[in-house]
This record gives sequence, structure tokens and C-alpha cells, in this order.
Amino acid sequence: MTRPTPKDSTTSHRPRLAVFKFASCDGCQLQLLSCEDELLEIADRVDIVHFLEASSHVEPGPYDIALVEGSITTSADRDRIQQVRADSRFLVTIGACATAGGIQALKNWGDRNEFLRCVYAEPQYIDTLSTSQGIAEHVKVDFELRGCPINRHQLLDVISAFLKQRSPRTPRHSVCLDCKRRGTVCVAVAHDTVCLGPVTQAGCGAICPAYDRGCYGCFGPADQPNCTGLTDHYLNAGVAPPQLVSMLRNFNADAPAFRDEGDRVDPEFDQGNAP
Repeated sequence: MTRPTPKDSTTSHRPRLAVFKFASCDGCQLQLLSCEDELLEIADRVDIVHFLEASSHVEPGPYDIALVEGSITTSADRDRIQQVRADSRFLVTIGACATAGGIQALKNWGDRNEFLRCVYAEPQYIDTLSTSQGIAEHVKVDFELRGCPINRHQLLDVISAFLKQRSPRTPRHSVCLDCKRRGTVCVAVAHDTVCLGPVTQAGCGAICPAYDRGCYGCFGPADQPNCTGLTDHYLNAGVAPPQLVSMLRNFNADAPAFRDEGDRVDPEFDQGNAP
């Protein structure tokens, strides 16, 4: 791989890392900056050559590792992600927006033109797609790191894994296991609280149930989630379908497991007009 030589230094043989932003709140990029001391160690092992959240100095590709935050919501970004993919040896998506469309994917079930009319005085100048989709819907992704925001310790492990040429060790089990480890009483059983913990991937530390709140699904679907079994349980218990739909269409609205189950439960969803 041919690497460009920075103008102010000799050629570096360290891996080149780039961070890119698409439609997002920047929260996952901030998790990298929040690593503080660990970030200094990363900087000693890689050349961070493109990271606009941290520096205005950027260098062109190719890149050994590209971290991509945000979803694809415009035609320009749909084209830009193709270039990022072409420039990157490994592409890792970070956060719910990049892996599952993010909260902005709620527009996938709405009327794009009506949204534009309500929000913008001159909607004809707005270039936006009718959907918000994860990066993997448009290009090949080498690894997805979920969360809203991501777990910074998991991010460090992912970067370390690629540097050491091993597979990342991020958990795939559900939040329920973490509740057991914390000694947290199950809010669904003890308080009849609607909770997505049984179908949500761990990573947050099971924070919400520890404060008597149901899991909101911040880290997306766990490995092989039984979403239908869980929602049928709540429906049989008398939970209204709109409440379940609002939980499934949340941070990870366009994650296939949550998206499909939300469509199944939604009494107003028209299968014939699905986006």
C-alpha cells in the first residue's frame, strides 16, 4: 500500500487512522476524545490523519482503518461513503446512526415532503433522501460497533484488535445477563415494566434497569433476538401496540430485527407501502 508523505515529517510506517462523520450528533466521535490517556497511547501506535472533530489538519487516503459515524441521509453522502470505502483497508462503523440509521431513521416511516414543508421555509433548497440508513446498506463494512453512544472501552478494543490482527471482543449477549451480574432485580418481572433488555445487545452496563427503568435498546439487537416472542408477551399482557412500536423505533430504528418487528406490531403500517 502506497502512503502519502506528510509535508512536515518523514514517511511514517505506523497504520493510518481516519475518522469520518455523516448524519449524526458527534457523540460517538466524542467518546474517542474522552479516552484521554488511552488516546495518547493510540496516537503513539497510529497516525491519526483525518479527524475533523479533533484537528483541522487532514491528509488524503489511503487509510488502514476508517471509523465512520453517522447515517446516510443525502445523495452527496451516499456518494461520499463510496470514496471512503475505496480509500480504506478496514472500515468500522461506530454508533447507532452508522449501524442502524439512528433516531433520524424515524423519517423512514414518514412523509419526506411533509417534513420538509413543516420545518423549512424554503424546502426546495434542501437535498435529502426519504430514508436514513446505516452505512452497511451502501458499502461493505468490516465491523459494526453499536451503541448510542458507543462504549469507549469497546472502541479501544476494536482499534487494538485491528492493530493486532485479531477479532474484536465485543459482547453479543443481551442486557439481561448484565443485569444478573449487577444483581439488578428484573424490572419486567417485578414491576411489569416494558423492557427491551432480553433482545438488546449488552454494552451500556445495564444502566436503565438499575434505576427501575426499562431498557430502551440503545445498543441494538442482541445476537439472535426473539423480538416476536417478547412483543407477543407484552401484547398478551395488555401493552398497547403503539407503546411497543415507539420503543422498537428508537435509537436503532432501522436495525432489521427491530424494524421488522415494529412493522409487524404497528397497526397503521402498510406492508404494501413499506420504504
